[in-house]
Amino acid sequence: MGQWKHTAGEWFGDADDKGIQTSQDARFYGISAKLDKPFVSGDKPLVLQYSVKHEQNLDCGGAYLKLLPGGNAFDSAGFGGDTPYAIMFGPDICGSNKRTHVILQDHAKSENLLINKDVPVETDDLTHLYTLIVNPDNTFEVLVDNKSVRKGPLDEHFDFLEPKTIKDPAASKPSDWVDEAKIVDPEDKKPEGWDDQPAEIPDPDAKKPEDWDDEDDGDWEAPMIDNPDYQGEWQPKMIDNPDYKGAWEHPIIDNPDYKYNEDMYKVCKDGCTHLGFEIWQVTTGTVFDDIIVTNSVEEAKEYAEKTFFKKKEGEKKMYDDKIEKEREESASTNLEDDYMGDFDMSDMMGMGDEF
Repeated sequence: MGQWKHTAGEWFGDADDKGIQTSQDARFYGISAKLDKPFVSGDKPLVLQYSVKHEQNLDCGGAYLKLLPGGNAFDSAGFGGDTPYAIMFGPDICGSNKRTHVILQDHAKSENLLINKDVPVETDDLTHLYTLIVNPDNTFEVLVDNKSVRKGPLDEHFDFLEPKTIKDPAASKPSDWVDEAKIVDPEDKKPEGWDDQPAEIPDPDAKKPEDWDDEDDGDWEAPMIDNPDYQGEWQPKMIDNPDYKGAWEHPIIDNPDYKYNEDMYKVCKDGCTHLGFEIWQVTTGTVFDDIIVTNSVEEAKEYAEKTFFKKKEGEKKMYDDKIEKEREESASTNLEDDYMGDFDMSDMMGMGDEF
């Protein structure tokens, strides 16, 4: 297990505004905290929001937050990948796979459902704010830096429900159904002599070299060339099938098992009592901060203004200054390398004591 640091990071808007940061490469990380009071899904939204800063140019690692049930029986010391959770939300980056995870608990199926459409993720080294809203009208929305990147009905983005329609299990394609649109023309016959022409023939324009010696070099043979009269493998003509009935389509019927679930949004039906990070990172340096769980979208926005947006401008300036300094140092180093590379030792000749 990797160790956490309490720090504002390498670039920041306020040195005293600290988060928690992963600090050891190629480690699992687990840390959890108890909510001030349990969150129970009801007639108000569930809003989960926090900020993420990848200072390490993250190549492979998770940065998602979990909202957890468990109550007084929650085992913080044993918190890990097998611990049940109600929501898993946030960035996950590994190579070309870059997405924001949204996974919700489905109490009816007793399983966790992954959103079936990719949600964008930010991949730069600055702090970004991730917000998930689950509404009691069975809709949801994901925001990044307070801008909506995915929203809609839960049943259209997660497999909470059985499909409304299915293929009729009692129907099958009739045995005499003809679905071949083309058939071989029974009247078409291969012309006589079609196969008499070989694919290659000796080059008729080739001549035996004057210095060719049959005793030493063997019998001379002209090189082979493509036969211009060769017509290839014979294929019979295809004609429209007079018995063709078209592509058979399986009849669709209403699914008798389909039933709308009014409680899809109740991911914390029995109360969520803890939240935590349970992640793996190859290269570490991610800073987490500004975490809030609330039933008020407005409260989450106000908290973002006091935290994320307050430090955003100062952090960006410090980061840009760092990048500019590194660019100048790199340019200076390259200039010195170029100068030394062009220096000719013969330039020292004749310099005497002045060198």
